[in-house]
Amino acid sequence: MNEDVQMGNAAEASGEDWVRIVSNDGFSFLVKRKIAQMSGTIASSLDMSSGYSESETKTYNASNDRGIIVQKLLEYMCFKAHYSNTKRKVPLNEFMDRIPPEIVLELLLAADYHEM
Repeated sequence: MNEDVQMGNAAEASGEDWVRIVSNDGFSFLVKRKIAQMSGTIASSLDMSSGYSESETKTYNASNDRGIIVQKLLEYMCFKAHYSNTKRKVPLNEFMDRIPPEIVLELLLAADYHEM
């Protein structure tokens, strides 16, 4: 992850459009809106026309997901955004090597729920 995702309050002072994603164990991630919109579920929740409270507070509560799962989902969203319009070969092994085997099933279920 790079400048598209930050933990804590570092991005709140900047003028860019950031959203907060909070895991069920209290980890808070600040993410650029364009990265968060890589997930269909999160994009729908943060859409201003949806009427959800998340769109007003710019905070999405991932109440079903632990911090490590949210972190891996965000890593994938950054990966997907980075390689979405490229003609280069996408290095899938680079991303897959960073997923611990013990969280694969939980991560798969979370990715399905978040429409990735």
